[in-house]
Amino acid sequence: MSSGTAVGVPGERRPLGALEAEVLERLQASPEPLTPGKVLQALGGSLAYSTVVTVLSRMHDKGLLTRAKQGRAYAYAPVADTHGLTARRMRRELESDPDRAAVLSRFVEDLSATDEQLLRQLLGADLPGEGPAARAERAGR
Repeated sequence: MSSGTAVGVPGERRPLGALEAEVLERLQASPEPLTPGKVLQALGGSLAYSTVVTVLSRMHDKGLLTRAKQGRAYAYAPVADTHGLTARRMRRELESDPDRAAVLSRFVEDLSATDEQLLRQLLGADLPGEGPAARAERAGR
Protein backbone atom coordinates (compact mmCIF):
# COMPACT_ATOMS: atom_id res chain seq x y z
CA MET A 1 0.00 0.00 0.00
CA SER A 2 1.31 3.43 -0.90
CA SER A 3 -0.22 5.53 1.88
CA GLY A 4 2.14 4.15 4.49
CA THR A 5 -0.57 3.39 7.04
CA ALA A 6 -0.91 0.08 8.78
CA VAL A 7 -3.76 -1.91 7.29
CA GLY A 8 -4.92 -5.00 9.09
CA VAL A 9 -3.22 -4.20 12.41
CA PRO A 10 -5.90 -4.94 15.03
CA GLY A 11 -6.76 -1.99 17.23
CA GLU A 12 -4.69 0.49 15.21
CA ARG A 13 -6.61 3.60 14.25
CA ARG A 14 -5.98 5.58 11.09
CA PRO A 15 -6.54 9.31 10.87
CA LEU A 16 -9.79 9.94 8.97
CA GLY A 17 -7.97 11.63 6.08
CA ALA A 18 -5.71 8.61 5.69
CA LEU A 19 -8.68 6.25 5.72
CA GLU A 20 -10.49 8.37 3.13
CA ALA A 21 -7.36 8.30 0.97
CA GLU A 22 -7.18 4.50 1.24
CA VAL A 23 -10.86 4.14 0.36
CA LEU A 24 -10.48 6.49 -2.60
CA GLU A 25 -7.43 4.57 -3.79
CA ARG A 26 -9.37 1.28 -3.73
CA LEU A 27 -12.37 2.80 -5.51
CA GLN A 28 -10.18 4.33 -8.22
CA ALA A 29 -8.44 0.99 -8.77
CA SER A 30 -11.75 -0.80 -9.23
CA PRO A 31 -13.26 -1.11 -12.72
CA GLU A 32 -16.75 -0.91 -11.18
CA PRO A 33 -18.48 0.80 -8.26
CA LEU A 34 -18.02 -0.97 -4.93
CA THR A 35 -20.44 -1.66 -2.10
CA PRO A 36 -19.27 -1.04 1.48
CA GLY A 37 -18.71 -4.79 1.88
CA LYS A 38 -16.40 -4.92 -1.13
CA VAL A 39 -14.57 -1.77 0.07
CA LEU A 40 -14.14 -3.47 3.45
CA GLN A 41 -12.66 -6.54 1.74
CA ALA A 42 -10.34 -4.35 -0.37
CA LEU A 43 -9.09 -2.69 2.82
CA GLY A 44 -8.24 -6.04 4.37
CA GLY A 45 -11.34 -6.53 6.51
CA SER A 46 -9.85 -5.03 9.67
CA LEU A 47 -12.44 -2.26 10.08
CA ALA A 48 -16.03 -2.38 11.24
CA TYR A 49 -18.56 -2.44 8.41
CA SER A 50 -20.27 0.60 9.97
CA THR A 51 -16.99 2.54 9.84
CA VAL A 52 -16.69 1.89 6.10
CA VAL A 53 -20.33 2.93 5.54
CA THR A 54 -19.75 6.14 7.52
CA VAL A 55 -16.58 7.02 5.60
CA LEU A 56 -18.25 6.33 2.24
CA SER A 57 -21.30 8.41 3.22
CA ARG A 58 -19.12 11.32 4.32
CA MET A 59 -17.09 11.16 1.11
CA HIS A 60 -20.34 11.14 -0.87
CA ASP A 61 -21.58 14.18 1.09
CA LYS A 62 -18.30 15.96 0.26
CA GLY A 63 -18.93 15.37 -3.44
CA LEU A 64 -16.01 12.96 -3.85
CA LEU A 65 -18.12 9.91 -4.69
CA THR A 66 -21.26 9.01 -6.59
CA ARG A 67 -23.50 6.23 -5.44
CA ALA A 68 -26.23 4.06 -6.89
CA LYS A 69 -28.48 1.55 -5.22
CA GLN A 70 -27.25 -2.00 -5.64
CA GLY A 71 -29.48 -4.47 -3.84
CA ARG A 72 -29.88 -3.30 -0.25
CA ALA A 73 -26.67 -1.25 -0.26
CA TYR A 74 -25.19 1.57 -2.30
CA ALA A 75 -22.29 1.03 -4.69
CA TYR A 76 -19.80 3.89 -4.68
CA ALA A 77 -17.47 5.26 -7.36
CA PRO A 78 -15.18 8.31 -7.46
CA VAL A 79 -16.57 11.34 -9.32
CA ALA A 80 -13.19 11.84 -11.00
CA ASP A 81 -9.69 10.43 -11.26
CA THR A 82 -6.94 11.70 -8.97
CA HIS A 83 -6.17 14.69 -11.20
CA GLY A 84 -9.82 15.57 -11.52
CA LEU A 85 -10.26 15.53 -7.75
CA THR A 86 -7.25 17.80 -7.33
CA ALA A 87 -8.73 20.19 -9.89
CA ARG A 88 -12.07 20.14 -8.00
CA ARG A 89 -10.27 21.05 -4.75
CA MET A 90 -8.46 23.91 -6.52
CA ARG A 91 -11.74 25.18 -7.96
CA ARG A 92 -13.44 24.96 -4.55
CA GLU A 93 -10.63 27.03 -3.01
CA LEU A 94 -10.90 29.60 -5.79
CA GLU A 95 -14.65 29.86 -5.32
CA SER A 96 -14.27 30.33 -1.56
CA ASP A 97 -12.58 33.74 -1.98
CA PRO A 98 -14.66 36.65 -3.28
CA ASP A 99 -11.66 38.27 -5.02
CA ARG A 100 -11.02 35.74 -7.77
CA ALA A 101 -8.69 38.11 -9.63
CA ALA A 102 -6.41 38.43 -6.62
CA VAL A 103 -6.35 34.68 -6.01
CA LEU A 104 -5.60 33.86 -9.64
CA SER A 105 -3.00 36.61 -9.83
CA ARG A 106 -1.16 35.30 -6.78
CA PHE A 107 -1.43 31.75 -8.08
CA VAL A 108 0.12 32.69 -11.44
CA GLU A 109 2.86 34.77 -9.76
CA ASP A 110 4.02 31.68 -7.87
CA LEU A 111 4.15 29.38 -10.90
CA SER A 112 7.48 28.21 -12.25
CA ALA A 113 8.31 29.32 -15.78
CA THR A 114 7.57 25.80 -17.02
CA ASP A 115 4.17 25.69 -15.31
CA GLU A 116 3.33 29.18 -16.56
CA GLN A 117 4.10 28.11 -20.14
CA LEU A 118 2.00 24.97 -19.70
CA LEU A 119 -0.90 27.04 -18.38
CA ARG A 120 -0.60 29.42 -21.34
CA GLN A 121 -0.72 26.46 -23.73
CA LEU A 122 -3.73 24.98 -21.95
CA LEU A 123 -5.55 28.29 -22.08
CA GLY A 124 -4.71 28.71 -25.75
CA ALA A 125 -2.96 32.04 -25.14
CA ASP A 126 -0.69 31.43 -28.13
CA LEU A 127 -3.70 31.81 -30.46
CA PRO A 128 -5.81 34.98 -30.16
CA GLY A 129 -9.43 34.19 -29.31
CA GLU A 130 -8.69 30.55 -28.59
CA GLY A 131 -9.26 30.46 -24.84
CA PRO A 132 -11.58 27.88 -23.22
CA ALA A 133 -14.71 29.98 -23.83
CA ALA A 134 -13.94 30.36 -27.54
CA ARG A 135 -13.19 26.66 -27.92
CA ALA A 136 -16.42 25.72 -26.11
CA GLU A 137 -18.44 28.13 -28.25
CA ARG A 138 -16.89 26.75 -31.43
CA ALA A 139 -17.67 23.20 -30.26
CA GLY A 140 -21.30 24.22 -29.81
CA ARG A 141 -21.40 23.79 -26.04
